[in-house]
Amino acid sequence: MTNRSTAPRRTLRRPAALLLAAALAAPLLAGCGSTGAAAPVELRASAPASRPAVDPAQVAATAAATDAFGLDLLHALTAQPDAAGSNLVVSPSGLATLLAMLLPGARGTTAGELAKALHTGLDPRQYAYATGALNRPVPATGKLTLRRSNDLWTQQGLAVEPDYLATLAAAFDTGVHQADFAKDPDGARRTVNAAVEKATDGRIKDLFGRDAITSNTRLVLTDALYLKAEWASAFKPSHTADRPFHKLDGSTPAVPTMGQTGEFKYADGSGGIVGEPWQAVELPYADGGLAMDLILPGQGGFTAFAKGLDQPQLDRILGALAERPVDLRLPRFHFGTSKELTPALRSLGVEAAFDRADFGGIAKDPLAVGTVVQKVTIEVGEQGTVAAAGSGAGIDVAAAPNVERPVEMHLDRPFLFLIRDTRSGAPLFLGQVTDPQAP
Repeated sequence: MTNRSTAPRRTLRRPAALLLAAALAAPLLAGCGSTGAAAPVELRASAPASRPAVDPAQVAATAAATDAFGLDLLHALTAQPDAAGSNLVVSPSGLATLLAMLLPGARGTTAGELAKALHTGLDPRQYAYATGALNRPVPATGKLTLRRSNDLWTQQGLAVEPDYLATLAAAFDTGVHQADFAKDPDGARRTVNAAVEKATDGRIKDLFGRDAITSNTRLVLTDALYLKAEWASAFKPSHTADRPFHKLDGSTPAVPTMGQTGEFKYADGSGGIVGEPWQAVELPYADGGLAMDLILPGQGGFTAFAKGLDQPQLDRILGALAERPVDLRLPRFHFGTSKELTPALRSLGVEAAFDRADFGGIAKDPLAVGTVVQKVTIEVGEQGTVAAAGSGAGIDVAAAPNVERPVEMHLDRPFLFLIRDTRSGAPLFLGQVTDPQAP
């Protein structure tokens, strides 16, 4: 996407607000004439001739940090009464990228709390560069599409700090657009929502609800990621059959369950890693270095396992995977999660950003986070996976063993899943399935 910059600086005297959105899907495009709002002005940006060099060790550390942040987020959400035993999917990469775009503009305690929640000790600019390096696009093939882009929507005339814009351009190729939030907030909201919806191939609708964007809004940041990937080894539809799935409440509905036997990376254990028995298998996608990891706790042990899993333990599980024949059964599933993430982020120690924020690196106007939301959808079937997500934050003023037969791994009870870049380890999507038929 072409880089852009803001118009000449002019200080606003009215209250300021900042809205940030990470819509994980296809690249955002300027202008959305069908929204009914005036098309935003698209600006050109001054971007560096080449991206700054990033230490590979910093990129690896940032990938591990995103793993840890994602598990923290999953635990925080499943601790809420309305999500404890439910299907859930989040995008650690999407929310971490959103906060990586925000962090270079934060100062003092606000920056310190964000960095701690993100598990990074890097300088905010270096963290942005490392996150941007993790987000480098994967070349599209006939079997895999993974697209990502970042954009900044600003109130006409808002004086955004040039250093902040330069960091976003260098790290994320951020495009810049202008909109008139002050005079037509709902029209601007529809314009941004339409761009997010288009970016996600229609899978994320109405990211910003009514009143989320108001006349106090001054900025909207968007991160877009869209994944459509075929399995390296597809499931044959003729092998799909209704089979029992053992839910947490003790019921056992019959659900469409795919099956195949083949060579996969597999591991299992009892006790040692997380204190509960488990099985794990990795399903690679075709053409791209991406894979879905499925982790199946022992019967009756899902809740304790999921609660106790942390990033070092996840690393040990994934590090134990080795090729062997597997008789695999996996239910089809297709669901979405929409969450207000402010309580979860507060539980992770992000307080100042909401209450006594310092975002002086973005603009001189006083800013504070008002709301953070994320919408994610995932669909898993015989051919592969389609997934997309949108996140938004509103900021207002104020070796293989020899075996005679394949090991069985039948995911007929609640399980966890992770979609990751197997080269960097960066987690794109993370979740749990407790009811394959739930929407």
